[in-house]
Amino acid sequence: MNPVQPRWRPLTPGDLPAALAVADIVHPNYPEDPAVFAERLALYPSGCLVLIDGEDRIGYIVSHPWIYGEPPALNSLLGALPLPPTTYYIHDIALLPRARGTGAAGLVIAQLVDQAEALGLPNLSLIAVNDSVGFWRRHGFAVNSNPALDRKLRSYDESARFMVRQCGETRA
Repeated sequence: MNPVQPRWRPLTPGDLPAALAVADIVHPNYPEDPAVFAERLALYPSGCLVLIDGEDRIGYIVSHPWIYGEPPALNSLLGALPLPPTTYYIHDIALLPRARGTGAAGLVIAQLVDQAEALGLPNLSLIAVNDSVGFWRRHGFAVNSNPALDRKLRSYDESARFMVRQCGETRA
């Protein structure tokens, strides 16, 4: 009998405490208030998913349309989504160790690429932290040096990098 694979489903307000607990484990150096997660979910529920394994929540992703080259600061509220957006922004992905290596990250990133393309956006963007540049490169993202973002990137850490994936490109 094959073990059940974790699966992604829409994040709900009831999942927020579990998502925050995952964030505390995976991203202890990048704390965000519960209000940040709640606002992203309220503003763009289609971009907020939780990874479940049975009854356990073992990961999440938070994403939304945004303005290219202007990633939101860590632990900041957005107020509203821009009209028109110019990028699909991946705010955060966090997977507990037991979720890694299951293929779940690749599945959800492909889903977000599809969302970005359906919205007619030219790219997806993010700030890579926790030395995750290699992970994002494997999913088709490239570092995009932008001196105007250097100060904001340093507010995360010295290894933070702004990364972009163009829509319509296949994974490298």
